[in-house]
Amino acid sequence: MRLLLFSLLFTGQLVYSQNDVSKLIDSLTMKLQDKDKARISLKIADELKDSNWKRALHYIEHSESLVKNIDSDEITAENNIKIAEIYNKKDAFDIALTYFLKAYEYYQQDNLKEKKYHLENSLAIIYARLNNKDKAMHYFNHLLKYHTQQKKPVYIAKTHNNIGTLYMSGGILDSAMIHFKKSLQLAQNLQDDELKMILYNNLGLCYSRRNNFKVAKSYFDKSIVIADKKSDNKTKAWIYNSVSKLYLLKKQADSALFYSQKAADLLKDAKYSFENKNAVVNIYKSYLLKGDHRKAADYFEAYDEIRDSLNIEGKAMNVEKLKLEQQYKENEEVRILKESKENSKYYLIGFGFIIVMLILFILVLRYKNKLANAQLEKDLFESKKKELDANLELKNKELVTHSMMEIQRAEIMEQILHDLKQLKLQSPKKETQQTIDLIIKQLGENKANSVWEEFELHYGHVYESFYNILNEKHPELTYRDKRLCALLKLNLTTKEISQITGQSIKSLENARTRLRKKLQLTNTNLDLVTYLVNLN
Repeated sequence: MRLLLFSLLFTGQLVYSQNDVSKLIDSLTMKLQDKDKARISLKIADELKDSNWKRALHYIEHSESLVKNIDSDEITAENNIKIAEIYNKKDAFDIALTYFLKAYEYYQQDNLKEKKYHLENSLAIIYARLNNKDKAMHYFNHLLKYHTQQKKPVYIAKTHNNIGTLYMSGGILDSAMIHFKKSLQLAQNLQDDELKMILYNNLGLCYSRRNNFKVAKSYFDKSIVIADKKSDNKTKAWIYNSVSKLYLLKKQADSALFYSQKAADLLKDAKYSFENKNAVVNIYKSYLLKGDHRKAADYFEAYDEIRDSLNIEGKAMNVEKLKLEQQYKENEEVRILKESKENSKYYLIGFGFIIVMLILFILVLRYKNKLANAQLEKDLFESKKKELDANLELKNKELVTHSMMEIQRAEIMEQILHDLKQLKLQSPKKETQQTIDLIIKQLGENKANSVWEEFELHYGHVYESFYNILNEKHPELTYRDKRLCALLKLNLTTKEISQITGQSIKSLENARTRLRKKLQLTNTNLDLVTYLVNLN
């Protein structure tokens, strides 16, 4: 689903380098107003959201406490919007929605209509991502009415496209096409080729689903003309995949293969992406339609690999989202509890000495209970830690076993290829030599070339903390350096590492020497493997 976003008037750019982050943190110690410190805190949080979420959350909470001291509804609303956008970038849509709605309460005022409707666009996008189409449609229709009154053709056209996209995702093609055509009519008078390109493609998709292939192709052709001139590779691939699906429906395998292959070529740097998955599955279906079952099987295997990778990433993202939501709930409970305590103080001041003593007594009991609960949590943590350590040791053994099996498989394949080449040299018949060449070629194509990728996937699950500590202590290490560190930590020989990475033994020896220098071990007697094994 491609929804067009509008620029928010009150949202600044929150992109900074690490050096800028350090400067921003230092600036918090300066004599600034609380609203400026709150703004800086959120800039820091936005920069740290991917690398150190715990610290990012600290600065989010710090901004909220600063804004609370200001006691300004306007500043609080703006702060909530920026917090919502940070959570939105983390795909924690439920939490983002909560903060957007808090800000929306303030922007309901008549003199803030412009900002209110920009915020409604964000709400519509969030609801669409949460698959709440009714709510998303409510806000999009509200926006459409407002932009029509204000006579803003750009926003009207984009809102029509968004509404059409919602209808299309629900299979309501007639309504979708009505809105797409209204948007296209407005777009013809606008200098917005990207909007036209998306609309042509969306209309092509609608007509394809209605089996009106002639009209669908005419729209796709217009979309391709614009995409080839101005669009990025990902957008071009999206359009080529749409055209490929059209030809698959028409049972025209060669044309379907042509466009799906173009899409895949554009996505070589984004192999494990949803758009590339669509391209590969279209190639698979094209070869299947052509009757080339061998190539169809090859691409189905590639599709299966991409799908498995995306499933793993999806599960990891879901876990991260659950953590964020749980963390938010816990912080919200703590915040409510703190506010409750602060409010209670004002009611307790008038009571006498006896009431004060009673409260102190209750607080002592609560404190003891908290200590008891803390001890229980500590014991539970230790128990879980022991269990995790045992699982880590088991996974480590599995990882080493898997690596050895991959190495053995690679050696066997190399030996087979070598024997075949020797057999070819000894064979007097040309037909026999050609047959052997064909076998060598097929074996070469099917030769496992993803040993390292599979190894790194398993290794990342087992030794995630090792990578984190290595990056923290030696941030200057390159990708190849960190890869060599990972293999050395498993105490693999140079020959075994050569089998996994495909490097020569000589180049690996040179790489080890350079790595010792980068780890500052050159002038020490400390063994490189020993240093990496103990890096915990």
